[in-house]
Order: sequence, then C-alpha cells, then structure tokens
Amino acid sequence: MQMEPEEKNPESKYGEPRKFDPTFKGPIYNRGCTDILCCILFILALLGYFAVGILAWSQGDPRKVIYPTDSKGQFCGQVGSPLEKKPLLFYFNILKCASPLVLLEFQCPTTQICVERCPNKFMTLVKALLKEDDREYYKQFCKEGVDMTKRAPEILKDGLCPSILTPSKNFTRRCLPALETLKGGVVVVGNKTTFRDDYAEKNINATDFLEASKKSNVVVEARAVAMRIFEDYTQSWHWILLGLVIAMLVSLIFILLLRCLAGVMVWVMIIMVVIVIGYGIFHCYMQYASLKGQAGSDVTIKDLGLQTDFSVYLQIRQTWLAFMIILCIVEVVIILLLIFLRKRLLIAIALIKEASKAIGHVMSSLFYPLLTFALLSLVIAYWAITAVFLSTSSDPVYKVFNTTECMYSRDTCEPETFNSSNITAECPDAECLFAFYGGETLYHKYLILFQFYNVFLFFWCANFVTALGQVTLAGAFASYYWAFKKPEDIPAFPVFNSLGRALRYHTGSLAFGSLILAIVQIIRVLLEYLDQKLKGAQNKCAKFLLSCLKCCFWCLEKFIKFLNRNAYIMVAIYGKNFCTSAKDAFFLLMRNIVRVAVLDKVTDFLLFLGKLLIVGIVGICSFFFFTGKIKIVEDATPTLNYYWVPILTVVFGAYLIAHGFFSVYAMCVDTLFLCFCEDLERNDGSSDKPFFMSPELHQILSIEKNAEETDCAEVPVIQVQAEEEVPLQENGEVQLKEQG
Repeated sequence: MQMEPEEKNPESKYGEPRKFDPTFKGPIYNRGCTDILCCILFILALLGYFAVGILAWSQGDPRKVIYPTDSKGQFCGQVGSPLEKKPLLFYFNILKCASPLVLLEFQCPTTQICVERCPNKFMTLVKALLKEDDREYYKQFCKEGVDMTKRAPEILKDGLCPSILTPSKNFTRRCLPALETLKGGVVVVGNKTTFRDDYAEKNINATDFLEASKKSNVVVEARAVAMRIFEDYTQSWHWILLGLVIAMLVSLIFILLLRCLAGVMVWVMIIMVVIVIGYGIFHCYMQYASLKGQAGSDVTIKDLGLQTDFSVYLQIRQTWLAFMIILCIVEVVIILLLIFLRKRLLIAIALIKEASKAIGHVMSSLFYPLLTFALLSLVIAYWAITAVFLSTSSDPVYKVFNTTECMYSRDTCEPETFNSSNITAECPDAECLFAFYGGETLYHKYLILFQFYNVFLFFWCANFVTALGQVTLAGAFASYYWAFKKPEDIPAFPVFNSLGRALRYHTGSLAFGSLILAIVQIIRVLLEYLDQKLKGAQNKCAKFLLSCLKCCFWCLEKFIKFLNRNAYIMVAIYGKNFCTSAKDAFFLLMRNIVRVAVLDKVTDFLLFLGKLLIVGIVGICSFFFFTGKIKIVEDATPTLNYYWVPILTVVFGAYLIAHGFFSVYAMCVDTLFLCFCEDLERNDGSSDKPFFMSPELHQILSIEKNAEETDCAEVPVIQVQAEEEVPLQENGEVQLKEQG
C-alpha cells in the first residue's frame, strides 16, 4: 500500500501520461483561436513598424552614407547633380585634421571641396600664379568663381584656394597625402621629406602630413572599410548569387539523396566532413611552411595590430598556425564524438531513415524553406533599409571654424546669412562650414528610440517567420505520423493545410512565443552595447558581472528556443494556447528525458555535420575562385579589395541555406519523436490499442532499450517491453518499469 505512491511520484511531478483516446487521429481540426491578445498586440506593433519605416523614408537620405560631403553640405559625385564629375573630396589644409577637435567633432576644421582628381605634384599658390599652365592646373583645386589674376595674399585671405598642393591619392573618395616610408623609417611625400610654404614662409615636414592623415583617418577609417566592402559587393554580387544558387542545389541534391539512401549518405557525410576538415589542416600547414624564411612573415598578430586590409594577416605565419590549430581541435572533437557515440549513431541513422520516409510522403515540405527564406529576406531587407534611412535622417549642421581667437568659434551658423552677419566683422578669418549631420527637433530627440524599435521588431518578426515554419512543418509531419494506414490516411496537401491552420488559429501563439524570444535577444543586444560603452571604464567586478549576465541570457535564449520549438509541435497537434502547449511539451520531454539525449540530440549532431559538409564544400570552392587559383576561370575572377568579403558572404549564405533545408529533417525528427513518446503513452501495441508508429520505428525503440541496458546500467531508464510482452492495465496505460 505504501509503495504505489512512491512509484507514481516521479510521473506526477511532470504531469500524468496521456490516456488512450480512440477518437484521436492526429492534428485536431475543430480548434479555436489562441492567444488573441498577443495577436492584436503583434498587429499593432507591425502597424507601428510601418509608420516608423514611412517616417524614416521621408526624413532619411542614404546619399549621406554613399557620398562624401563638402563644406557646403553637397554630395561629391552624386549622379544628376553639378558635382557628378567631381567624386573626390579635397582638403584645403590637411594639417588642420591633426587637431584634437577632429576626435570631438568628427570634422576637419578646414575648407573641403569636391574635385575631379587628386593633385599629383607639389605646387604652391605663389609659384602657380607665375605661369599660365600652372594657374589653370591650380584653379581646379580652388572654389568656383575664383579670379586667378589676383595676388596670392588676397586669394588666401578670402579662403578661395589652398596655399599648397601636395601629391595625394584617392582613399575612400578623399584626397590624402601619398605617404611612403623608406628604409630607416623616413617618411616622404612624393620623394620629399620637407616642403616650403612660400606664403606662410615656413617649412612643412612630411611627418606632419602623416599625423594629419592619421587623424583624418580616425574620421573615415570605419567608413573606409565599409566603402571598400560595398565596392567589393558591387564587383562580385553576381558571383555571390551564383555561389548561393550552387549551395541551394547542393543542399537539395543532398536532401534528395538522404531521402533515398539515408544510411549510406549519413556515413558518406561523416567521412566527407572528416576529409574536408583534414584538407583544411593540410592547406594551412602548406601555407605556414611556404611562408618560412620570407621577410616579414614572422611578425606576430599582436605586433601587427588592427589593420583594415585583412589580407595582410594572411602574409604572416602565425595566422595560418592559428587556423591550423583551430581546425585540428575541431577535427579531434568530431572524431572523439564519433567514437564515443558509435552505438548511438546506428539508432540515430535509423531515426533519420524513418524521417526520410515521412519526407518522402510529404515532398512539398522540402520546398517550404524557400518560403521561409523569402520571408526572412523581406524582414532583413526592411530592417536594413529602415536602419539606413533612420541613421541618415539628420539635417546638415554648420559650425563656425576659424584660425584665430573668436568668441563665435564652433557656434552653429547658417551659410546663407553668414556673410551678412556680424561674425565676419568681428572674426575676419571665420568660415561657416559643414560640420556633421544632426538636429534638435522632436523627431531627432527620439531617433534613438526609433532605432531601438526597429531592432526589436526585427527580432520579433524574424522569430515569428521561423515559428510559422516550425508549426507548419510540425503539423504536416504529425499528420503523417498519426495516419494509421500510410499513405492512404495521410490528408491531401498536409503542408498547405497546416499553414492555413497556423495563420487562421495560432497567429497569437506564434507571436507570443516570438515575443518572449525577442525580449531575451534585445536584452542580449543591450548587454553587448553596455559592454562596448563601458569597456574603458569598467572595473573587474563590473566586467565579471556583465560577463555572467551575458552568459546567463545566452543560456536562457537557447533554452527558450528549445522550448518554443517543442511547444509549436504541440500547438500544431492539439491547437491549445502557447503556455499550455509549452507546459505539455516540457513535461512530455521530462518523462522521456533519457530518449531526448539518446535519440534527438545525436540526430541533431549528424544533421549539423551535414550542414558543415555543405558549407565546407561551397567555402573551399569559393576560396579557390575568388583568390584566382582556378586557372580555367582565372580571367573571370573579379578584382577586389578584400577577397574574404564574398567568401564569407557565400559561406554564411550557404550555412543559412543548408540550415533551411536540414531544418526540415530536424523538424521532422523532433515531431516524430514527440509523437513517438505520445504514442507510447496512449497505446500499448495490442489489437485494441495499436501503435501508430511503423515497425521500423518500434525496432528503434528496441535498439535504444538494449543500448541503454548496455551503456547506461547505472542510470535510471524508462523502458517499454516488447509488443507481445506488454500487459494491458485497466486504465489503458503501458506498464513502465524503472531499472537500475
């Protein structure tokens, strides 16, 4: 009498097992709408998101990101403008960029104009006025309308021309001094170490130009990298699209082969992953060995520092050594996992075979990731465009710049009325120049909130699209599992019907689950933002606390993703609200916790190897193509600033595509697993309560039972007896035994 409550306690802790229901035949069709309040909230949030987008598009101007801006706030090189043929920005006095004010106001306090090309020779204004040819050459670097017949002091007083020209090069559409460093560390500009400014009657060292260029680079360094990357995308976008199409074809072919030859393809996948990573180790070693003895190859990454030209890192041995060590660690970890999980692999392969049968009967599920990919692309594009327009929706702000002491220095000014104001009378050398983009209106005050709202809705919408795909596939595969006679009892168009049920009844539940995940993700973004802002000032205690918070929220995000995924399966089957479905899914998994670790996670590991294989194949091919190492198509290889830009884009895109296709298998396995656990609780395999699982899937259970008895003898394991040995209890439950 005292033993029965003790045996039922473990089960009651995670809810009561499902009871036998003769009317249950899979996903319930007579269902109602769930989480209506969340559905209304999501619709209102979307309307607000559209309003923010319209407001941003009406106020923003992406040209502020693409084109450099002169002192009048005009865009250099803008198509359809008077400056269309003048794409480069020229500084009258680059030495003023060495001022500390550059770091505070992000603007060089000197006149800046748009020019057609950078100066390629040294020349002073005083000498240029002596010859007609030099005068015409110098005039293109002066303001429009300058009278070159005037004397040099008069021209320089009005700020119409620079006092000196130095050989310059185009760097991110800006003319910066063409600096070179000779042996011994001597800095030169155009083979000269000093320059004579005739008007100022002083010598200028080339090192002064170096310091000014560095300070001006502080303003444009991040933008320089962004512009170079943007140029690489414009040169290679069609090849990137081709690489993504190839990745899609490889993924589709791999999935089709996996459907037909699941066992063979899994072993091929495992062997190929080991071979691909092994080739990566070999390639890194060959590059490491080839750089031995070359000048500069022994420089460490720490000594090299942060460089915008990332190809420099590939010219030092330490980079390839680091790559080789990382790949060796990955290879060893994968091999050890394969050795220790060798018995579980057979069970997981059998489960993948069963998933292949399900996908074979629901072939349309293979093409559903295309819809998910299209919707995610739409969400990402809307977020990116809105972010660009929000970041460029500021007005040009003009400031007073001067060389002598002036009480109006750095005050806001208006170029149209500046010459008639009293500022020019009190400060004759003062100029009203463009400083930055900003604003003090109500819209500009709340601009940071609009950016935050844009990021939050991006997470919410992206998670919603992912959730829609998960609940749609779960409903389709649940229809397959709970069909007693396969394929006769499988309903027509299972994917389409499941999608319709999800949108009609469960938009609120999907929005609820997505909202919870989006809140955690936005908190992680805020923690990263705080980490960057407080990096220089934080003490060790604050740093430790922030690291703990980041780790905790990372774990929380992973757990919520896992819980949401299984909750959506229960939503697809029973049509209940999100909280109830999440509770039922969690309790069902906890009642079968050993099988979760044995079957589900090992299968996820095998599918991850499949993604890794596709990414490795596409990544290696793109590396050889964009580095020009394929002789047949060497002429077609585009000229790039950073060849790693298209390679990483193709690799990242290939992973997303492979993840999209393999997510069908992963969702199929998870759905079959939950249905499998429910089937064991509802039925006992007798003629009155037959299993809905196939004989092969029932055999997997037997294999799993034997594996548990062999490998997990010390772990309490829930086991089900063979079909003919299961005695039927009065309440219709399968008799469960716990063995040690």
